[in-house]
Amino acid sequence: MGEIKDIDIIGKALLDYQTNNFFENIITYSSIGGNDEMDIPFLFRSYDEMPIIERKALDLCNGNILDIGCGAGSHALYLQDKNFKVKAIDISKGAIETCKLRGVNKAMVQNIWNIKNEKFDTILALMNGVGISEKIENLTAFFVHLKKLLNLNGQILLDSSDVIYMYDEEDREALLQETDNYYGEVVFEMAYQGQFSQLIHWLFVDFSTLRCHAKKAGLKCELIIEGFHYDFLVKLTPI
Repeated sequence: MGEIKDIDIIGKALLDYQTNNFFENIITYSSIGGNDEMDIPFLFRSYDEMPIIERKALDLCNGNILDIGCGAGSHALYLQDKNFKVKAIDISKGAIETCKLRGVNKAMVQNIWNIKNEKFDTILALMNGVGISEKIENLTAFFVHLKKLLNLNGQILLDSSDVIYMYDEEDREALLQETDNYYGEVVFEMAYQGQFSQLIHWLFVDFSTLRCHAKKAGLKCELIIEGFHYDFLVKLTPI
């Protein structure tokens, strides 16, 4: 879309909204969806405004919780208000500053891959949390890493979407038979107030493929609920 000027586009937008300086949404361009708009106010939603998948995931949370890719902190704030101990992490400095301004008690700029010696009862990764793994070749390793961070009887709650619906019907059969490239690997970039992000790799994965990689990582995969548009929530627990 343009020259890279600011890699923390979403952090800037979140901070602007939190500090009453917001006047436009982020524009995204993806390799499968073309131009779209990211609704920044929606990221500050209350529990009642959340999609059913998110509400169900929050209802299932227990114990000591890690919120991965916490964004504006809406999930962490809800759980915190329910008296759970929550650690919220994001690689966006602006997102974490926003979380702190909103009252999240424990919010840190941290990459999930760098957490080594902590344990949690619930690991929460919503808004297509699988995407953090970036590519299908990384998915098993991603699950193995999350498993190492679980306490005994811990759980991982995450969601994804099967984006096969975004392709023409005549292309779908060929995509499903493709072995070298997975159709859910997406590249996108973001633009906000004339600034552009770096290219971002993100993964959307169908349930069957997700379950297969979870099994390789030694995790049981349970389908909890399906959304209204090819999205779904799973619970992963150690086998």
